[in-house]
Amino acid sequence: MKTNFSSTYKFCVVIALFFSFALNVNAQYKQFRVSANGDTLNAIDKKGMKQGKWVVTVPPLRGEPGYDDEGVYKNDKKEGMWRKYTTEGDIIAIENYRFGGKDGVQQYFTFLGELEHEEEWHSYNPDAPYDTISIYGTGNNEIIDYKIVKAEQYSVPNGEWRYYGPGGAIIKVQHYDRGHLMTEDSDKPATASTTPADTAKKAPAKTQEMLDYEKKYSKKKRKEMERTGETNL
Repeated sequence: MKTNFSSTYKFCVVIALFFSFALNVNAQYKQFRVSANGDTLNAIDKKGMKQGKWVVTVPPLRGEPGYDDEGVYKNDKKEGMWRKYTTEGDIIAIENYRFGGKDGVQQYFTFLGELEHEEEWHSYNPDAPYDTISIYGTGNNEIIDYKIVKAEQYSVPNGEWRYYGPGGAIIKVQHYDRGHLMTEDSDKPATASTTPADTAKKAPAKTQEMLDYEKKYSKKKRKEMERTGETNL
């Protein structure tokens, strides 16, 4: 009799916890689903923004194979590591996001699961007020001007892009500087370019607008703004 009471009590506790969880989730989200192991997936909050873990299934279309994409949303933006799989469960890509844009190393695989190529990206914080970008000349890597732009959500290739052949041998390397292709195949220029020293000598003087902005927001402060998204304006 004591055993039956204990079992009934435990069952009631489990049911109570389940309904408590369900009520809490309902209070947070206007739409969600629960996975087989009890995880809350594909949640949309009261403001209509995607939150938490998501699994997105994309069906085959016009000859292109379908795939599953899974990762985390934070305030309607992809954040952290996302993984992409074939419908059979084989890994296609591992992508990293920050502020909703690609950031850091991205890896892409062949249908055999071998690493095909890697990309490096940089994502800009849309909450930081401005960003200074370099303007390159046509057909070369010479910086001919600087431009201050209002930051919006975007990401650009920045760093090394490595392409692999059979057995993991590197067959090509590209170097990017904030979206601009600098060199290809490690040391072979992608286009006619000046040496770093020539580029430095030919870079134009910064405008007064740029100097005033950099005086108000030190390099350390701008890095902190990019990291936290705070502007203190």
